Order: sequence, then structure tokens, then C-alpha cells
Amino acid sequence: MEEYLENFKTIITDFAPSVLAALILLIVGLIAIRFIMKLTKSIMKKRGVEETLQKFLANLLGWTLKILLFVMVISKLGVETTSFAAIIGAAGLAIGLALQGSLSNFAGGTLIMIFKPFKVNDLIEAQGELGVVKEIEIFTTKLIGLSNREIIIPNGALSNGNIINYSSQGTRRVDLVFGVGYESDIKQTKNILMKVLTDNPKVLKEITPTVNVLELADSSVNFAVRPWCKVEDYWDVYFEVTEQVKEALDKAGIEIPYPHAVEIQKEA
Repeated sequence: MEEYLENFKTIITDFAPSVLAALILLIVGLIAIRFIMKLTKSIMKKRGVEETLQKFLANLLGWTLKILLFVMVISKLGVETTSFAAIIGAAGLAIGLALQGSLSNFAGGTLIMIFKPFKVNDLIEAQGELGVVKEIEIFTTKLIGLSNREIIIPNGALSNGNIINYSSQGTRRVDLVFGVGYESDIKQTKNILMKVLTDNPKVLKEITPTVNVLELADSSVNFAVRPWCKVEDYWDVYFEVTEQVKEALDKAGIEIPYPHAVEIQKEA
């Protein structure tokens, strides 16, 4: 019994310094990690990094530092870390190969959040879809389509494709075409169309709208009508101007050509 007690005392005496050093390293390491995390979050916040990316990068950094601290602590306890590091490396490689698509989306999401080609509430067109950005996540971006559909686009494809941002400039041009009969007076028609634009309160006055003859079509003279408006007023201006042009042309007695049915009398 005394021999066992002696052996136990010897083991404690031999390992106590290592255990104490490992414990101190663990406590100091956790405090240092907490400090680094706070400092990193503060820097990212000052730099204007997207909140979603802030959280993801902070979590990624935190877990990486904790794994490194764990390896250092078990090394202090005398555990061989070479094989342990090899296992972590092999596991990381296997996970990376299995999640190639996800990693591509993560990289795309990171690029989107850093370079900010669009932001939440912007109207964009990408990957054949048109919608308002609802949420930018680390792997996907969610849009709300014009018919209130939720559209989810992987960030990998989104960052590698063409993106049209209709909101970035704050204004949009509304492209409209109206046709009148060949017998109509061109100057009178242009004046009527321009008056419709200048009378509409949602059409911007600081950017002069234009009315020009676009083409001489088969049965009509077509006018290109180009008012400017705020992004959020686009569809209001589109529908209002279309309706007001019809009413104004009718009031002036200017015909808008349309296909006429040809009556064919059959022989009795």
C-alpha cells in the first residue's frame, strides 16, 4: 500500500508542473481569445463589414483559435501532437472536398459582402431573376420577386455572373413607346406627350424627360417617351404615364392605330 502511495505521489509530483502549466495556458489563452475576438469585431464594425460576415468571420476565428489552444494545452500535458495534427489535416481535407459547392458559395458570399455590388432593399437582376434583395446570407442571397415570390440564389453563381443593380444610382429611366397615325401632327403629338410627363409629380424635373420620333412603322409613327423617376416610383410612373397618354391623345383627337377587322361579305 505504501508503495502505491509513493508511486502516486511520484506521478503527481512529476505531472503537477505540466498540469499547472497547461491550466495556466488554458486560462490565459481563453482570455487572449476573448480579447482578440472583441478587437476583431470592433475593427470589422469600424470598417463597415456586413453584419452577417462579421458574425461568421468572428465565429470562424474563434473556433480556429480554440483548436490551436487545445493543441497547445495537450502538448503541455505531454501528448504527442504530430499524429493529432495529421488527423485534423486529413479531416479538414475530406470536409473540404465534400463541401466544394458550399465553399464556393461561402467565397461568393464573402466577396459580395466585401465589395457590396448590392445591398438589402436594392432592386437587382441576376441569374435570370429580377427582385428586391431581402437578405444576404453567407451561402445564399434571398430576393423577393415582383410577384412576391421568394427567390434564393447561391452566392457562388451570383458572384460569378452579371448583376444589374437598378437601385445603386437612385433614379431610373422609364422607356415607353407610343404610336400614332400617320395623319397626326408630329409637333402637336410631341407637345401633348411632353405635357403628360411634366404634369406628373413623380416624373423628375431635374432630369429633363425626352420625347422623340423612334421609327416610322408600317401603320404608325412611334415615339420614344423617356421620363426619369426615383427607383421606388418606377412602376407608378410606368402605369400612370401610359394611362394619361391614352387619355390625352383621345382628348386631342389623335388616333392610336390598332388592327381593324376586315369584313368579308360572302356572296349570297
